[in-house]
Amino acid sequence: MLAAGGTAFADGSGDPTAVKKNEQGEYFDKQGNPTYKIQPDGTVDWYTYSGYRRYHSECHVCHGPDGMGSSYAPALKDSLKTMSYGEFIATVASGRKNVTSSQDNVMPSFGNNPNVTCYLDDIFVYLRARSNNALARVRPAKHEDKTAAYTKAEDSCMAPKH
Repeated sequence: MLAAGGTAFADGSGDPTAVKKNEQGEYFDKQGNPTYKIQPDGTVDWYTYSGYRRYHSECHVCHGPDGMGSSYAPALKDSLKTMSYGEFIATVASGRKNVTSSQDNVMPSFGNNPNVTCYLDDIFVYLRARSNNALARVRPAKHEDKTAAYTKAEDSCMAPKH
């Protein structure tokens, strides 16, 4: 999950075509960025489905439903058109502060929140699908099954740290 794809350089607006899939069921584009895979019948990959769920449990309060933005925070659907995978991870983990003469916007750090950090790739993949208009503003009706490897990684990430 977290940075499972290794280092990637292309921005979110790059070609999102899935060319590789790992044992956890995560798809990657030709640049090595996590990406979505939507079948002709509308079935989405597990990461996109999980990302929808995680986004709506942790992010939509500020960034609006379906990544559409709000009066409080920007539309991540639009931000991912130019934001790289690395920038996304860094912003979510470390936070960001943008101060202008008319606004003072603060994105808090979620680096210590396992409900976010354990699912960064999932949230990125979901928002990437929204950014590329590959996914409508609805809960995906059909999805691939969660793999045993995904479950193992999720359990390990969510386990209490002593």
